[in-house]
Amino acid sequence: MHYLQIVLQDPSNQKCGGRKKTVSFSSMPSEKKISSASDCISFMQAGCELKKVRPNSRIYNRFFTLDTDLQALRWEPSKKDLEKAKLDISAIKEIRLGKNTETFRNNGLADQICEDCAFSILHGENYESLDLVANSADVANIWVSGLRYLVSRSKQPHDFMEGNQSTPRFMWLKTVFEAADIDGNGIMLEDTSVELIKQLNPTLKESKIRLKFKEIQKSKEKLTTRVTEEEFCEAFCELCTRPEVYFLLVQISKNKEYLDANDLMLFLEAEQGVTHITENMCLDIIRRYELSEEGRQKGFLAIDGFTQYLLSPECDIFDPEQKKVAQDMTQPLSHYYINASHNTYLIEDQFRGPADINGYVRALKMGCRSIELDVNDGSDNEPILCNRNNMTTHLSFRSVIEVINKFAFVASEYPLILCLGNHCSLAQQKVMVQQMRKVFGSKLYTEAPLPSESYLPSPEKLKRMIIVKGKKLPSDPDVLEGEVTDEDEEAEMSRRMSVDYNGEQKQIWLCRELSDLVSICKSVQYRDFELSMKSQNYWEICSFSETEASRIANEYPEDFVNYNKKFLSRVYPSAMRIDSSNLNPQDFWNCGCQIVAMNFQTPGPMMDLHTGWFLQNGGCGYVLRPSIMRDEVSYFSANTKGIVPGVSPLVLHIKIISGQNFPKPKGACAKGDVIDPYVCIEIHGIPADCSEQRTKTVQQNSDNPIFDETFEFQVNLPELAMIRFVVLDDDYIGDEFIGQYTIPFECLQPGYRHVPLRSFVGDIMEHVTLFVHIAITNRSGGGKPQKRSLSVRMGKKVREYTMLRNIGLKTIDDIFKIAVHPLREAIDMRENMQNTIVSVKELCGLPPIASLKQCLLTLSSRLITSDSTPSVSLVMKDNFPYLEPLGAIPDVQKKMLAAYDLVGNCDSVSCLCGEEVIWQGLFCGTLVSNLK
Repeated sequence: MHYLQIVLQDPSNQKCGGRKKTVSFSSMPSEKKISSASDCISFMQAGCELKKVRPNSRIYNRFFTLDTDLQALRWEPSKKDLEKAKLDISAIKEIRLGKNTETFRNNGLADQICEDCAFSILHGENYESLDLVANSADVANIWVSGLRYLVSRSKQPHDFMEGNQSTPRFMWLKTVFEAADIDGNGIMLEDTSVELIKQLNPTLKESKIRLKFKEIQKSKEKLTTRVTEEEFCEAFCELCTRPEVYFLLVQISKNKEYLDANDLMLFLEAEQGVTHITENMCLDIIRRYELSEEGRQKGFLAIDGFTQYLLSPECDIFDPEQKKVAQDMTQPLSHYYINASHNTYLIEDQFRGPADINGYVRALKMGCRSIELDVNDGSDNEPILCNRNNMTTHLSFRSVIEVINKFAFVASEYPLILCLGNHCSLAQQKVMVQQMRKVFGSKLYTEAPLPSESYLPSPEKLKRMIIVKGKKLPSDPDVLEGEVTDEDEEAEMSRRMSVDYNGEQKQIWLCRELSDLVSICKSVQYRDFELSMKSQNYWEICSFSETEASRIANEYPEDFVNYNKKFLSRVYPSAMRIDSSNLNPQDFWNCGCQIVAMNFQTPGPMMDLHTGWFLQNGGCGYVLRPSIMRDEVSYFSANTKGIVPGVSPLVLHIKIISGQNFPKPKGACAKGDVIDPYVCIEIHGIPADCSEQRTKTVQQNSDNPIFDETFEFQVNLPELAMIRFVVLDDDYIGDEFIGQYTIPFECLQPGYRHVPLRSFVGDIMEHVTLFVHIAITNRSGGGKPQKRSLSVRMGKKVREYTMLRNIGLKTIDDIFKIAVHPLREAIDMRENMQNTIVSVKELCGLPPIASLKQCLLTLSSRLITSDSTPSVSLVMKDNFPYLEPLGAIPDVQKKMLAAYDLVGNCDSVSCLCGEEVIWQGLFCGTLVSNLK
């Protein structure tokens, strides 16, 4: 087996300083190291205290040990004699990690038991369970890995004692060492060894590698700067083996030290949700990521190659389908959220910050599709852009539009909206028009809107077009100029704050030439929703201050959503945010507001949400809003506090496993290089979905802190939800920011994934990641095709049925009344199918988040006898493969077959059950092949 190094610390040595939120991670014996399979066995032989769980809701502390001859487990104290207080290894049928037996499910104290610390040993012909709880997830993993290793090698249990000298990993490292050992003396300089390990693992710090060599040499009472082959291999394995990846590899490889193509295929299908995977595709992955020549030739992936694969973009948490334009782009412009910038010309605060052309470059490169140009009169009849609180720096209007023209469609081909703040004289307005027509040319969209239409054109139709948003004169061609209301945001706030403000808006003059550049984004003043729905034209857009939009969102949430189904609305930050802080865009996205303008120059949580949201759909700057916010007949309120009508809630299961290479917080100096990290998981969305949970703190570990904690969140409107992972340093004075990553719910990939953390300013930090496991349950059809886990019960509760509301028109109400009974029947069939699948999972000893593939693999393994022959036969009935026993079978198998038969009975309605429809196909492809 591979080397595995885990430093296990005694919690009694941890000093928490009286702070409740700082919790010691590990409860293992001080300085106990696990570096191989034999060390797992040694740990078990030395014994440790485990909690023994009984069905009667009682829990006992018992000391468990493995016999020196590896034939039995024993525990004490016990009322039984020594020969009865034991379990023979030969009687063990299965080892389950987690609370996945009847004992755990029925124990009244089960909710107080950590899922990751629980494990069960099933033994005997009727699969009786010995249910145990360790003091930490690491201890549970050691017992589970060690027992599985013993059971899988019951015919030659002493193989592990042969050591690591002949493992593929050791042979590969020996080859690496010999290639670098130019003299062939079997020894090299420490500097050379350090450089060699850094080449193999660039994430390691040189100081840490040198310290490891000193530790190894000191343990051998050796003082030298030269390293032997054995010391090189030992140092590499201890430094580069991540325990959480090791335990995962052992689990999915069925206790081998490598993955073959079949192991990898099952992992990708059953755990990672990858569809249409083939053996050749798995062999290709092995060839690309396996580090040893032997592994590439023989087709196996050892621990180092597997670690590299898990860290690769192929295992990123972000769905690769969403890295390109994946949404329908043919709907009206008002049906999309649009990436928008506020005061784009600023790179500092909006109060006194200088104008800078790089503000436009940055925003356009980030996929921004709505930018602002605040234009004023300049000298020599040349319009300029400037911050009117800082007139010392300004930009020529011509230079700005030239930069816009250059970068307009670099990040996205979809339409760019120019929000024109016009404060120029008529003469300089005409200069602006001449320059825009010359620079933008045919890109300017000036087609007059058609009164016969009801909605704006689509982003697809407006590709590579530049749309001017601004004021417009009446359509009378004889009117060459005229007065329009000024909607200058900062000036409006200044007027409201002034003593002599009387509520009247300032009027400005507008020339016909500039008016004609405005077509489908004519700025108008919002009055009220009733007036807007009656008289507003679809090509007219209203701008709302943050304060006004917040008031409307609170007082008229349903009306705001309905208004935004047809019209564009733009929300801009309060001018009182003189530090250019950002509003929370989620508050206004929930109301359907398409253009929520952000201060791109100001990083922080709000900008994280904005940036994360627009990563989806290829980062094109347009995100299709949920159908419930687009359909004319749908009803949705932004203040929804529970389940959204017509939308099935989902359960998001997130396990935070570990972190990698966390940097010291920027500006932190009091604690040196030592950090105490913890992880916060934030859910952002409609009010019913907003939630936050956090892990325990891991003491003094930045390189590979192990968290091993699982969290669940109910998400009622997945299409509008985001997940933000935040890593912080637990500190006495104030927790300091380490990194974050924000991702739309719809872009999550299931399975074991690495999360690439971003710095405070939003840059990806090299090699800094979180290792997590993602599962999503309770999804029932709709949306994009799901490759995720199956529906599960949220708990026993009264079944909820879809209700039809009478509209008061008897003819229509009578027609739809007949649909009530079929709807109830459909819901009953769906729920029955989901409950049946849950029963099968429970009998297979799998958690609710398990996939169908995992369920079928477990089922097939149970139906194979000790002499490798099937205990059942396959019989096709009504196009479904039923199972019939071949002679007498244990009661536990009878229960499993009965549960499986129920699935067959439900199969006729599986088309109503979303992902359940794949049950039959998976069965034929998995169970049949395993029983042959």
